[in-house]
Amino acid sequence: MPTLPLSVALISFNEEANIGRTLQSILRIASEIIVVDSHSIDSTCEIAEQYGAKVFIEDWKGFGQQKQSALDKCANDWILFLDCDEVVSSELLQSISNAISGEINSFKLKRKTYYCGKLLEHTWQPDEQLRLVHKSSNPVWKNNIHEYLYVDAKVETLQGFLIHYTYKNIEDHFLKTITYAQLSAVEYHRKGRKAHWYNLIINPIIGFIKRYVIELGFLDVIRGFAVAVSAFLYFFLKYLFLWEITNSSKNYDGN
Repeated sequence: MPTLPLSVALISFNEEANIGRTLQSILRIASEIIVVDSHSIDSTCEIAEQYGAKVFIEDWKGFGQQKQSALDKCANDWILFLDCDEVVSSELLQSISNAISGEINSFKLKRKTYYCGKLLEHTWQPDEQLRLVHKSSNPVWKNNIHEYLYVDAKVETLQGFLIHYTYKNIEDHFLKTITYAQLSAVEYHRKGRKAHWYNLIINPIIGFIKRYVIELGFLDVIRGFAVAVSAFLYFFLKYLFLWEITNSSKNYDGN
């Protein structure tokens, strides 16, 4: 498979355990790799450079702004955005190659999560992420938490999967759940949102039902149940943190 007029863009922080696997999966098609790193203290940058990446060290600005910085540095018209814990499957690699020679210029990629030794087939599905774009679609990253890529173009979905190695183990999963819940609470507070007593009951239950019942998470057995419980915990803590921030004199905005 030939190298394509494609830039691959990533942001990183202490990803030495993952980034090599990710870059290896796209090495055959990428003519440029851009990594914006947030002062990693491990060997992330060195590993990236071994794969020919152009590494830029920048202060953390939030997910959206950090990814926009990576986008702005890409020299090619086609850009593939990846997280450092994602791997492009062989089928998806071929789909990307075919897409770049076609007429559509914006594509979602389907993603499956590798969790506790196995791919989840139902939980967190469907999970489609807008990641492959042409600069003519005017791509812009928005939001610094729960960031998303906006384009001014028609979007289609490619065949094949990104394999998401998002959590090392159960402990890592639930620790990150707590972190994301707190970050989301801070973002809600900045937007003027408030927590009500019913948010602590209704939202966690809805989150659990969505993961375990609507997404058929029960078919992923214990893994699906663990994910559903993490959703319950996430929504409960998000609104509890928001209540705490609203009712505390402590400055959570970092100002």
